[in-house]
Amino acid sequence: MNTEKTKAPRNRTLTLEESEIPALKERLINIEDLSSFLGNDSSCPVEKILDKTINADLLEVLPLLPDEFADLIIIDPPYNLTKDFHGKVFNARSEESYDDYLSTWFPLVCKKLKPTGSLYICGDWKCTSSLQRVVEKELTVLNRITWQREKGRGASSNWKNSMEDIWFAVKNPKDYYFDVESVKMKRRVIAPYKENGKPKDWDESEDGNFRLTYPGNFWDDISIPFWSMPENTDHPTQKPEKLYAKLVLASSRPGDIVFDPFLGSGTASVVAKKLGRRYVGIEQNEEYCLWAEKRLARAESDKSIQGYSKGVFWERNSLSEQKKK
Repeated sequence: MNTEKTKAPRNRTLTLEESEIPALKERLINIEDLSSFLGNDSSCPVEKILDKTINADLLEVLPLLPDEFADLIIIDPPYNLTKDFHGKVFNARSEESYDDYLSTWFPLVCKKLKPTGSLYICGDWKCTSSLQRVVEKELTVLNRITWQREKGRGASSNWKNSMEDIWFAVKNPKDYYFDVESVKMKRRVIAPYKENGKPKDWDESEDGNFRLTYPGNFWDDISIPFWSMPENTDHPTQKPEKLYAKLVLASSRPGDIVFDPFLGSGTASVVAKKLGRRYVGIEQNEEYCLWAEKRLARAESDKSIQGYSKGVFWERNSLSEQKKK
């Protein structure tokens, strides 16, 4: 583990001190722990895994977890790209081979979803068709969210890849939870219209003129974690807390269980904790697990999510108090 990085004064990227590591490791559970938890039905009681980070291989863990325990599943799997996850390389492959890879674990993950549960799975333009195919075999797809991922230099011989997808699916399209009121966005009103001298469908405030709007399936208000944000880590594909907050608030109730089988640096669990949900995460890389646990420890005292305040989501860079964080 690299714990000797020197950061610039304003760089808030999470790092681990050697003195922190033993206590953080104590918070993890592994495959041996899960085996010791097994009940009469050969699966772990759900209370044994709640609010835990499981440091183990996904395919070894899934058979040991109880079926239908999760209200919401959020998945950010390796995309069909060659990517180095701090020493463990995922190699790009043919579309058929990538479909086969997804099929080794996705049906097993779906078994962990409650009959009334929802699932979101992330991807980019190259793998999104594979994701749609594998999801439709197990669940009912309700929508595809596309969000603007403004990061990277672009390419001189191609269009810059600045969008990603999130597929939204459920087990039962007639019985699932969705709270649209919790995910409204506060948008600036550029040309405010008044009726009888009063704002029509918008509000005047010290922060400016705003209107609460219902969310669509294109999101252009997301900031990718970067060095000055306290949620930032060195994970190569970290998702923003604001992005996951929308999924958690829309598709789970307080106290519900959020499950992430590719936890990475912990965003799904951290957001679940900040928003009053329970969580279960699986991650094979121990260092990523330790990052997740440090973020979870911080979340005990800091519940803030950049871009989300006073019960609404704000447009990027439109909330003055968020700019100061």
